[in-house]
Amino acid sequence: MKKLLRLGIRILPLFFLGGLVGCASMSGMQERFAACTYDHAWEAALEAVKDRSTDTKNKEAGLIVTQWLEIPMPGRTYGVFRRAIGDSRDRSRLTLKVKRLDDVTRISFVEERQSWVFRGGSRLFGWEPTDPSEEVMHDVQKRIDTKLQEHGCAVT
Repeated sequence: MKKLLRLGIRILPLFFLGGLVGCASMSGMQERFAACTYDHAWEAALEAVKDRSTDTKNKEAGLIVTQWLEIPMPGRTYGVFRRAIGDSRDRSRLTLKVKRLDDVTRISFVEERQSWVFRGGSRLFGWEPTDPSEEVMHDVQKRIDTKLQEHGCAVT
């Protein structure tokens, strides 16, 4: 019993840290609630990402994940001398979740965004997480709302 208790005390901080990391990775998550059928909400979610290729499209689980989309970002610099990054770019991936609730359907979406940045060391450049683009999030929200309203759904 004491061994189990000691093991639990050692593992508890790992669960806590994992929970914090999980919550931090979903920062920027936005939600839309619609008084309509699940099928209409699913169509609206698909419409929101029609300009991107998808990795996952699972209607039963209510999950849509797009592939990474690379976006050129000219004019970025790095270092003390502010050298230009010739191949400066961001990449973006969207995750949408559609869930049936009692009398409404919830559509949650988040953009995972990374920048190609100077890292130093043996790998001079690499992908680093950055904040989601407000433009992308607003565009996805607008597309979802428009499609839901076409179906006569009330959106909150």
